[in-house]
Amino acid sequence: MSALRDALRDLSEDVFFDLLESEDAYLLVLDVPGVSADSLDLAVENGRISIDAHREKEPEDDYRYLEENRSLFLDVDLPMPADAIESEAKAAVERGVLELTLPKTRDGEMTIDVVEEDAD
Repeated sequence: MSALRDALRDLSEDVFFDLLESEDAYLLVLDVPGVSADSLDLAVENGRISIDAHREKEPEDDYRYLEENRSLFLDVDLPMPADAIESEAKAAVERGVLELTLPKTRDGEMTIDVVEEDAD
């Protein structure tokens, strides 16, 4: 997981995020103001997390930009934690906040249901 943490630290200071960890999963919370699910592309594959977010930004009424400092897009490529399960990743965006949940493997532990067989 240190590779993901290091990659997040290398992002621009304009990118705000939290990285949380529980026993069962990682949670990446990323601010993406003005972005909706329709303007966000997210992929988790081949050990990488790819996030491409675009904000719709048009001046209202008769206004025009004199100065523009808020970025229109975010394009990041991050490493997956080694113990995360790509196929079970889940994402949601609400009110400009992206939450990406990455479930963890259980260190090779697998539970097996044991059933009672009928003895004849």
